[in-house]
Amino acid sequence: MNKLETIGWDQSVQDIDEDKIARVIAVQKNSYRILDGEMEYFSHLSGKFLNQVVSSLDYPAVGDWVEVQKLVDEQKAVVNRILPRKSQFVRQAAGTRTEAQIVAANMDTVFIVNSLNHDLNLRRMERYILSTYESGATPVIILTKRDECAQDEIDTIIAQVEEVAIGVPIIPLSNITKEGIEELLTYLPAGKTGALLGSSGVGKSTLVNTLIGDKVQETKDVRTVDSRGRHTTTHREMFRLPNGSLLIDTPGMRELQLWEGETAIDATFQDVEVLENECKFTDCQHDTEPGCRVQEAIANGELSDERFKSYLKLQRELAYERRKQDQKAQLEEKNRWKKISKMQHTQSKFRKKR
Repeated sequence: MNKLETIGWDQSVQDIDEDKIARVIAVQKNSYRILDGEMEYFSHLSGKFLNQVVSSLDYPAVGDWVEVQKLVDEQKAVVNRILPRKSQFVRQAAGTRTEAQIVAANMDTVFIVNSLNHDLNLRRMERYILSTYESGATPVIILTKRDECAQDEIDTIIAQVEEVAIGVPIIPLSNITKEGIEELLTYLPAGKTGALLGSSGVGKSTLVNTLIGDKVQETKDVRTVDSRGRHTTTHREMFRLPNGSLLIDTPGMRELQLWEGETAIDATFQDVEVLENECKFTDCQHDTEPGCRVQEAIANGELSDERFKSYLKLQRELAYERRKQDQKAQLEEKNRWKKISKMQHTQSKFRKKR
């Protein structure tokens, strides 16, 4: 195994010297920490790279493979370009601006972390599953704080989660007793990369410490009133686990605003999609039409009204986000041509003066 394979390298890119390849393991504002399998470097983006950036998606994210120029003696490097991503978890950035934010890249599995307490939110879980399928990675549900619940309570919660996480593995675990840790590692074998996503206080950083066997991440207690935690992890960072796998820890996200997901909504809501296909009319609006299989399923308890409403809400949200993104793309294209026209006009005037 070469040094790149120890940090998850599983592809060959032609015409690239492997000595110039590294992986982004931490991002803090405009600073990037990269690893080549042997040595860490603090790096920045080259001028050429910055000139070619079109959107926020073009910047490196934790998990990215990058082509770099190393200054070994100074343990510094310059990032020249990002290699093609096999997966990327993207969300709408916080705030009112229409802008994408990459949470993690090139991960094989996304561990959607919830705790077996007040934090459990099935509607939010649907969003994470949808975004994970859209990312190109495989979702796995982690339910932490198993030691704080009775087995019958755990069984009830798992049954609720199974209704929205169809076909997705669900692992209840405890960082105290270590129950469930071995099962988790079966979904994160050597050479593979996982990412922990979830709200603050669900135990992501504690889980990293448990898996590594050392306190590499700071943790804080959770409020007992509502089981909510405070942000402890302030940036995204990738860690190497003792079994040879890689794990990305991320800051808690109380809300997950969707950026994309049209191609994954059928996988996330496959139960609803099946019912829609069984409706009497192909253009059924699932309201008062005769022979509506969806309304029949809601009436007999086969499908919960909350899940169907969530399905419709996410469809509307995705359509709204797509319209905003299209408007932004049109405006950016218009501004780009304005700049080109202005530059050509300036150059023309300069040539005339000569």
